[in-house]
Amino acid sequence: MDGGNVSLENVSKVHLVGIGGAGMSALAHLLKGKGFFVSGCDVSRTTYVEKLIDAGIPVSLGHDESHLDLYSPDLVVYSSAIACHNTELQVARSRRIPLARRAEVLSLFFNRHRGIGIAGTHGKTTTSSMISLVLDAAGRSPTVAIGGELCDIGGNAKLGEGPEMVAELDESDGSFELFNCDVAVVTNVDWDHVDHYPDVESVRTAFVRFLNRVKAGGTVVTCAEDLGALAVAERSVPERLITYGWGKSWEWGATEVQHIPGGGVSFSVLHRGVPMGNLSLRLSGDHNVLNALAACAVADLMGIPFDVVRSALGSFRGAKRRMQWVGTTNDIIIYDDYGHHPREVEVTLRAVRQIFPGRRLLAIFQPHRYTRTGALYKDFSRVLSLADESFLLPIYPADEEPLEGVSSSLIAEAMAIGGAPCHLCFSMKDAQQKVLSHALPGDVILTVGAGNVCLLGGLLLHALREIPREHAVVVGA
Repeated sequence: MDGGNVSLENVSKVHLVGIGGAGMSALAHLLKGKGFFVSGCDVSRTTYVEKLIDAGIPVSLGHDESHLDLYSPDLVVYSSAIACHNTELQVARSRRIPLARRAEVLSLFFNRHRGIGIAGTHGKTTTSSMISLVLDAAGRSPTVAIGGELCDIGGNAKLGEGPEMVAELDESDGSFELFNCDVAVVTNVDWDHVDHYPDVESVRTAFVRFLNRVKAGGTVVTCAEDLGALAVAERSVPERLITYGWGKSWEWGATEVQHIPGGGVSFSVLHRGVPMGNLSLRLSGDHNVLNALAACAVADLMGIPFDVVRSALGSFRGAKRRMQWVGTTNDIIIYDDYGHHPREVEVTLRAVRQIFPGRRLLAIFQPHRYTRTGALYKDFSRVLSLADESFLLPIYPADEEPLEGVSSSLIAEAMAIGGAPCHLCFSMKDAQQKVLSHALPGDVILTVGAGNVCLLGGLLLHALREIPREHAVVVGA
């Protein structure tokens, strides 16, 4: 049967269908660390798959019922990206092999720990990473499961020896409602995952249910600068609510924010209006100031001194694909980011402006999912207008079938109405050629999206390096 009464008792072999995703690969590492034999399969060999193989976890490419004979699992776990008619799942059902969603298994670990769950439409990975690093720096040895690769631990999961577990909780399919947090962090609440949530109210209602599952005596930490997060917190019934934001109005606040040209941000931290000290981040952007305040609040709840927090966050290198520097050549700087919602794209573009004031910004955006693009294309057109020039790739479908009338052209047409420079690209190669024909020394190029657009930055870097230095000044001429 699927889910329901999931148990790991009498289970020694676990097979993960869709093991190559961020969340599934993190669960695989935790299961192996707990002594289970873990196997898996996926359609492509991602960097997560490479790390799984290096860890001794066998991974088969593709989906095939023969994997069930090869690995003889006692439990089959699948991600939300796997269709219900998947061959392995159908055969497992026919053989009465228990099946479970990823979140159902992860929640079994989490709910037995002192669980710190980070939820929100945006910023979960970075905030989870910051909190994990602070706890680790304080010697707490937390168990960690996040949705991206944390540069400082070299992966997306870590089996700790302490009582705390930090987990990034995914609202996309409602599975975050399976987790009972001791501390629940809500970074923001926006309408996203429109295939699951018909409107913003349905998203907020799901977050209220999530917060109402916080354990007795638990705490909710929320960003008071986000109206959605604040509304959700006020509609739930936490025993303790801690807020963070700008100035002195909230329990944790940031003042004297200074964005550093070339990268980084510094600010003063206040707790209940009392100065705690200055905090400097290698990361940039107002959104990362807020993420750091969430980490400060959680650390204080854990009894960790601010000096430990300041030191840990000051050395924090971020998570991969979150404003990640790809390289620099011919005075052209290339960054990559995972943002795939209008709000995420907007804060990333504004952060680039703060890091490199006066430089021209070229944004290469790959929309993610037809449903999201169809619902939010006007918002995407608005935020992409913040770039000097935008290049639009075809939609990355993920697990969706095409929708009639929905394509990247919707964004391009909306941008054209506003007069924003936009170039519609028909493939990765086409995008590379068009960007190379427009790039000039001094430009910043940003690839952004949750699909495979991340591959383009490296290709552009290589192509730009091939241009003879004596001709570099005429790139784009």
